[in-house]
Amino acid sequence: MGRKKLVRRFIMTKRNRKLIPVLIGLLIGALTQVHAQESVAPSHQADFPLWAYGYITPPEPPEDWSQSCLGSRPRDCDRPGGMPKDPTNKLLQVEGSELEFTLAVITSTFSPADWFPGDHPPMPEIVAHGNEEIGLRACAICHLPNGQGLMQNAPVAGLSVEYFLQQLDDLATGKRVTSDPHKANGFEMAAMARALTPEQARQAAEYYSSIPFKPWVEVVESDTVPKFSASRNGLFTKNEGDETEPLGQRLIELPKSTYDTNYLRNPRSGMIAYAPVGSLARGEELVTTGGDVSVECLTCHGQDLRGTVIGPPIAGRQPSYIGRQLHDMQKGNRNGAMAATMQLAVNRLTMDDIIAISAYVASRQP
Repeated sequence: MGRKKLVRRFIMTKRNRKLIPVLIGLLIGALTQVHAQESVAPSHQADFPLWAYGYITPPEPPEDWSQSCLGSRPRDCDRPGGMPKDPTNKLLQVEGSELEFTLAVITSTFSPADWFPGDHPPMPEIVAHGNEEIGLRACAICHLPNGQGLMQNAPVAGLSVEYFLQQLDDLATGKRVTSDPHKANGFEMAAMARALTPEQARQAAEYYSSIPFKPWVEVVESDTVPKFSASRNGLFTKNEGDETEPLGQRLIELPKSTYDTNYLRNPRSGMIAYAPVGSLARGEELVTTGGDVSVECLTCHGQDLRGTVIGPPIAGRQPSYIGRQLHDMQKGNRNGAMAATMQLAVNRLTMDDIIAISAYVASRQP
């Protein structure tokens, strides 16, 4: 019997027809594993969105951080030199706060400054201080006390407890891996997820879930962007002066105030994102209808993109983060719950599509 007849006979057999969804699922899983294996090489491919991972040009030489913290100390993953220093140790302030802190306290790994303690409930120990004994940094040093986060990490405020805990489990078990072998904090986060006790994980989840995510990003369509630099820890910052450069095929997210964000870590000072002209219209088309390459995002993430029982809230969140997740999904590096559905949604997206979706989603009211 020829191959075509055999295939046709299998599909048309009533008993076997029930197996088709299973076979499709296995095929998707196999393809996902192939993508995952291809993506761990310590290099950056032509379709790698440098802008989403905090690079202007590929890092030289590319460092493979995936092997840097396989032990029990998450801090071993930390890339040194990312925080500003102040030898004068003078007291500093931010607008709207009566508190004063030195830069050493502001950037403290295990007891970072909390400028606005009235903006959130009391922080659990794991959020405020981490666990110095095992090298587990405070959640608040990266995600901020209010959970708004920065472009190089995740906005965790307002996520459901269930989704938060699922992501920690995916990180701990290798189902959620960064596509960038140079991204130290991605591997540190996985190590932290492995080090957390179930009680600590739930405390962090319940704390950040209780804080509504606030408007954080202003999206501007433009052909140019202010000249900027990339910090060692993946944050873009505007250069001094008024010089600009062509934006090109990028979405560039900058602090509204470099001093407030990078130096003072002010949790009320947001971001501005520069997207190519036409991105918002194309993004709206893709998000609301799927355009000609995807499926609408509203079914899982809600009509207002503020989340449902099966999809997390994404409205108003950092476009760099959104772009990273779309790319990671494309490369098969996120394999947790709903990953197969997301694979179908992202597989045909181009770089321009990812930029457009990230810009539109970030422009929505959270």
